Amino acid sequence: MKPLYIACCIILGIALLPITGGFYTLVRIAITIGAVIAAFQNSSNGINIWSIMFGIVAILFNPIIPVYLHDKGAWMMIDIIAMILFIIQIVRNKE
Repeated sequence: MKPLYIACCIILGIALLPITGGFYTLVRIAITIGAVIAAFQNSSNGINIWSIMFGIVAILFNPIIPVYLHDKGAWMMIDIIAMILFIIQIVRNKE
């Protein structure tokens, strides 16, 4: 799963740049998949704070019922926080 989490970090880093709207659909899909997998991976020993945080990330980025925040600054903070969560997940998983 480490390559998936690294890809999520890279995609979130690119999302911080001023890019057209089509890329953000890819961001939503990729981050939702990564967050759902991380939430399930962290919940193998029961529900904990990590599975809850990745569940929240999955809800925020889900492409089916998207959350629209019309403030780019708010999304940038969410992107940075999500990127930090994925970096922590990479460090926590010693594959």
